[in-house]
Amino acid sequence: MDEAGLGIVMVIYVAVLVLIIASGWKIFEKAGQPGWAVLIPIYNAIIMLKIVGKPWWWLFLMMIPYVGMVWGIWTINLLSKSFGKSEGFTVGLVLLGIVFFPMLAFGDAQYQGPAAADAAQNYPEYAE
Repeated sequence: MDEAGLGIVMVIYVAVLVLIIASGWKIFEKAGQPGWAVLIPIYNAIIMLKIVGKPWWWLFLMMIPYVGMVWGIWTINLLSKSFGKSEGFTVGLVLLGIVFFPMLAFGDAQYQGPAAADAAQNYPEYAE
């Protein structure tokens, strides 16, 4: 790849990175959390768990190979539900996050509170 091609790839990479950071920032702010938290590794995952209503120690479950994928997708599903979206939107977030995270952030979706807390209230037999 020549220098011009590499430059174009770098510009696209930075643009996508800025889009993802801006989307996360806006999602955090919609949920009443500090937007800057999206910039700090580990802490951003703890804030995400707070947004969806799960305990901080879920972070350890997300670090287990293969098992972490399940917990990560579950967390994304709870994020989707916390903003009043369906499982179909969750599939979009997982498979095409570059499109669906900005839709969640900059669209008309409103944070409705932690989905996990809502589920625990409506279905106490399944509460932790």
